[in-house]
Amino acid sequence: MNWIPVIPFLVVIAAAIWTKQVIPSLLFAVIVAGYLVEPHWLTGLTKALDFVIQGLSDSNNLKIIIFLYAFSALIGLIKMSGGIKGFVRAAASKITDKRGAFILTWLSSVGTFSAPSFRIVTIAPVMKAMRKKIPMTKQELGFVIETTASPLVVIIPVATAFVGYMTSVIDLSLQQADASGDAYSLYVRSIPFNFFALSMLLLGFYLSFFHKSKAQAHGAEETHEELIEEEEDDDRWEDCHPAVTKELPARPWNLIVPLAGVIIFTFFLMYLLGVQKNKSGLEALINANVLDAMVLAVILTIIAFVIYLKLSQLSLHKMMNALIDGGNDMMGVILLLALVWGLGKGSEALHFADAISGAFNWIPPQFVAAIIFILGCALSYFIGSSWGTWGILMPVGISIATVAGSSLPIVIGAVFASGTFGAFSSPLSDNTNTTAGILKLNTIRYAKFKLKPALIAAGVSACLYFGLSFLT
Repeated sequence: MNWIPVIPFLVVIAAAIWTKQVIPSLLFAVIVAGYLVEPHWLTGLTKALDFVIQGLSDSNNLKIIIFLYAFSALIGLIKMSGGIKGFVRAAASKITDKRGAFILTWLSSVGTFSAPSFRIVTIAPVMKAMRKKIPMTKQELGFVIETTASPLVVIIPVATAFVGYMTSVIDLSLQQADASGDAYSLYVRSIPFNFFALSMLLLGFYLSFFHKSKAQAHGAEETHEELIEEEEDDDRWEDCHPAVTKELPARPWNLIVPLAGVIIFTFFLMYLLGVQKNKSGLEALINANVLDAMVLAVILTIIAFVIYLKLSQLSLHKMMNALIDGGNDMMGVILLLALVWGLGKGSEALHFADAISGAFNWIPPQFVAAIIFILGCALSYFIGSSWGTWGILMPVGISIATVAGSSLPIVIGAVFASGTFGAFSSPLSDNTNTTAGILKLNTIRYAKFKLKPALIAAGVSACLYFGLSFLT
């Protein structure tokens, strides 16, 4: 086998596990790819830059960047206008018991499924304010909150910050493997095969409504000093995150209406774009350009929301600052995307798909999903990033699946499932650290608490993937 095309992927995996940082590892891998194509000290660097520029020049990739920046900008405007704080205050004042709190947690996903971090920031302060009424440890509360974050968001196929990225890595991987297929359709078809996400949702639902905790609400995971401060700390929910700080107004409709607007505009525009292709009814929705609809929906929602806030006497200068600050929160993700696309272009130049076809044609097609899932879980746990895992692993998974003749939806579902494992369980995950920060938990102890149920769900998922191998 010619191992040269595989070197950039081996480099990025090794560097990510060693440094626990995805973006520098991807940058290093792109540079390595540039030097493998042009082994000269200057032209190698130039080639690496060309790979990144080629990836950014793709029209669909630019649409994804616009969507992610605009969507994050909208979230920034919602925070600044008091939407999240208003929701938290209204919810905390009306909920009186544990069951009500968890019903709210699950029902609120209808309006806050846009991104895992957004789910956590909206729900965790409610739980913090409700702590005295919920007989569960803070670790159990965090677990329940997070089961409705990444595991839920990854299986919602519209109006989330994840959809654009997930379809992008599928499309890039299809190009590298010289395979045909519609990226969005493959993503939708892969959802039933994201066994880890589905397993975690079931575990979270059980813990929310049927599990009786053996520990007291103030549990053994907390030190004596933490217990002394806890009663007072639970009352200070306005200090737990900048989105709910005391300086902000409390206007729940500033959260509900914009998010509803994004969803309504998305489906409406999907239908109109489908009609332009001479389709009608459900076929119009199925055949629409989903990415175009999502980009336009977010932009229209921002325009309408800005006009409404201006009529409410809010400063336009303040709104523009909030939009820019919110959008800039996504710059790290956009940089990650640019490097993933650059690595994809470098892999194409090195004929990565041909190398994979020669090296992995011995793998039985029915076992590809299970193997990819297990390897992906290990990778995602050590780097703590679902998006990083998908960007690294999806090209490998689709290339091997194409060569072996495996089912693409099952393999794609396995890749997404493995990344979700790391986002949920890793101590390096943004979700873990955000939840721990809001609930005032020790991050390492909290991640260790989550690891056991996560491993159970991962074990169930692996068994299901192996079980599928005997049915396909």
